Amino acid sequence: MREFWVASGHHLTRRRSDGWLEVTPELLLAWLARPELAPPEEACEAERALHARLLADPLAKVTAAEVAALADPDGRENWELVLALRDTLISAGTVEGGYLALIRNRVPTAPVLLQQLVQLILRNALDGCEDVHVLRAAEMFFRPQYGWLKDGHLHLVDLELQQEMEAKVHSNPLAALMEGGVEGLDVLGDHNAWTWWSRSDAHTMVQNFGGNPASRMGLAEAIRAFIRHLHRVEVTVLPVTREEKADLAWFVGLTREGTEYGNALWQGKTPAVQLVGLFTIDFAPGSPLRAGLENRPTWAMLATGKELVVQFKPQNLVDGLPLVATKGEAA
Repeated sequence: MREFWVASGHHLTRRRSDGWLEVTPELLLAWLARPELAPPEEACEAERALHARLLADPLAKVTAAEVAALADPDGRENWELVLALRDTLISAGTVEGGYLALIRNRVPTAPVLLQQLVQLILRNALDGCEDVHVLRAAEMFFRPQYGWLKDGHLHLVDLELQQEMEAKVHSNPLAALMEGGVEGLDVLGDHNAWTWWSRSDAHTMVQNFGGNPASRMGLAEAIRAFIRHLHRVEVTVLPVTREEKADLAWFVGLTREGTEYGNALWQGKTPAVQLVGLFTIDFAPGSPLRAGLENRPTWAMLATGKELVVQFKPQNLVDGLPLVATKGEAA
C-alpha cells in the first residue's frame, strides 16, 4: 500500500473497528505544535504558559478564565477557536465524529485546522486508493484551487502554490520567466501519474479539470468516498456533461458560487456565476432520505466567479444533503 498525504497526520491516529479514527494526544500535539499557534514574541506570559502546558499535555483542561486572562484580544480569539475544536474532538472521541459535530453545531473554529481535519478524513476514506486522478481531485476538498483556461479547458492548480509563484514574479521576474509560471507545471495525465506519489504533499500537479474526463470522474469518486465514510450510506456519484431537463428537487453547492448557481436556477433566474462541474448523487435504496426524494437525484454544483478560484465547501456534504438521519451521528 503506497503512502500519501503524510502531512495529514494519519500516522498519529488509530483506526477503530468501525473505520473511524481515534483522537489521540499525538494528533492534538502535532496541531498544537504548528507554527501558527506558537505565541508571538510580544505574547504575554499567560499565553506562553498556556501554550507550554498544552504541549506538555494536549488533553489538559483549560478554563474560560485562563483564556480570558490572555492580554492580547487576537490571542484570546485564536485560542478560543483552537480550544473549541480540540474540546469538540475530545468529546466526540473520533476525528470523523468531531468533524460532524463541528459542522452540525456551527462551532466556530480555526479554518486551517478544519481543512486539516478534512484532509485527515479523506486520507482515511481513500486509504488504499490507487487512482491518482481521484486523489488529486480530492485535494480540492482541503486545498483551494486557482483556475485558468488553456485550449478552452479549465485547468486547476493549488492556490497557495500559485500565489507563491506570483510573488516570485515580482521579486525575481527573470527566474519566474524561465520557470514558466503555473503553465510550466506538470499537468496530470496517464503518462506522468506515477510521479504524483512522490509529491503528494507538495501539491504541484495541475489537473485539466475541464478537458480530462478522468479529473471529473476522480472528483465524483472523492465525493462518493467522503459521503459514504461520514454518513455510512452508499451513494453513486457521476459527473454530468449535459443535462437539459435537470430535476432540481434537491441540490447542494460544492462551492459558495455553486450554491448561488443552484439558487438562481431554483428561482428561475440567470446565474451570475460560472458552472464548472455538475454531478448527480443517487442514494442507495433504504437510505434515510427526506420524503419524496427517494428516487430523485441530488445535484451537486461546482461553480466559480470571474477570478476562477475554486474554494470547496465540504461542510455542505454534511448538512446540505437530503438525509434525515444517519448512523454517522454516533461517535
